[in-house]
Amino acid sequence: MTKVLLSLHVLAAILTIGPITVAASMFPRYARQSAGGDARESDGGTAAFLHRLCRGYAVVGIAVPVLGVATGARMGVLADAWLLTSIALTAAAGALLITVVLPGQARLLGQPAEAAPELRPAAARLSMTTGMFNLLWAAVVVLMIVRPGSTTGA
Repeated sequence: MTKVLLSLHVLAAILTIGPITVAASMFPRYARQSAGGDARESDGGTAAFLHRLCRGYAVVGIAVPVLGVATGARMGVLADAWLLTSIALTAAAGALLITVVLPGQARLLGQPAEAAPELRPAAARLSMTTGMFNLLWAAVVVLMIVRPGSTTGA
């Protein structure tokens, strides 16, 4: 059962967190192009699609920590420092996504065309926040692989 849970956890992480990181990273570029009057992106369709992708995968991505906690409980490692740190980093990444990235994307999509000059700094801040979100996930991946102090073997 542990191997099934671990497989589902890794699969869920790859299939949900991967698309969110890519879509969230691409969003500011297409939002800037849309506001800048780029003919290829003048209607903001790509940016809107990337925002919907982030929202949808964020909901499905809840499966990643749920399956991770279930796997940790089966392995008996829920109190290990590497797992507690990973859970904290995952919570921070989720909070960043829900409180900053997704609302920031929605605000940029809701900007009128006349607000293009104000959109660039907002898109830059969103890029920085998205980078922090991605770094948090990278740290979680490293902790999951290295598992410092783990006695379960790696």
